[in-house]
Amino acid sequence: MSGILIDPGKCIACRACEVACEREHGRSFITVFEFETSAVPLNCRHCERAPCVEACPTGALFRDGDGAVLVDVKKCIGCNMCVLACPFGIPEIAGKIMVKCDLCPDRRAEGKLPLCVQTCPTGALTYEEPSEFSMSRRKAYAERLALRRAENAPGL
Repeated sequence: MSGILIDPGKCIACRACEVACEREHGRSFITVFEFETSAVPLNCRHCERAPCVEACPTGALFRDGDGAVLVDVKKCIGCNMCVLACPFGIPEIAGKIMVKCDLCPDRRAEGKLPLCVQTCPTGALTYEEPSEFSMSRRKAYAERLALRRAENAPGL
C-alpha cells in the first residue's frame, strides 16, 4: 500500500504541507514539529496493522480500496479509543468525531498526489510504497559512500 513517507533530513520547516492540507480540507492533518537541529512533519501513517482500526468499537475506521484508513463519520461516537491506540498520537476529536489524514481520496481518484506531497518543495514528503522508499534511500546512501571513497582515493 502506498502512503506518505517522510524524509526528515529534507524538511526545511517551511510548513507548505500544513498550508496545502488546510486549503484542501479546511484544517491541517499534518503537523511540522521543529527541533534544534531538524524538523519533522508528522501525519497519519495509515499503518498496515492499524491499532486505531482495531480499537474502534463501532467500526467507524475502515480501509478504502487503496488501503488508506478512513473515518465513517456516521459511525464515529467520539470515544477516543483510536486516539489512545495510535502509537503516534495522530487522531484528533473535532466536535464529537475523529478526524485525521485521508490521503486526499478525490485527488488519488484523479491520479494526483495528496496535496501535501505535491506541495512539498524539497521532496521531504513522497507518496510511494515503503519498499520503493527504502530502495531509494539505500541507493542514495550507496552513492554517498561511493563519492566519499572516490574523494579519498589516492591521486594518479
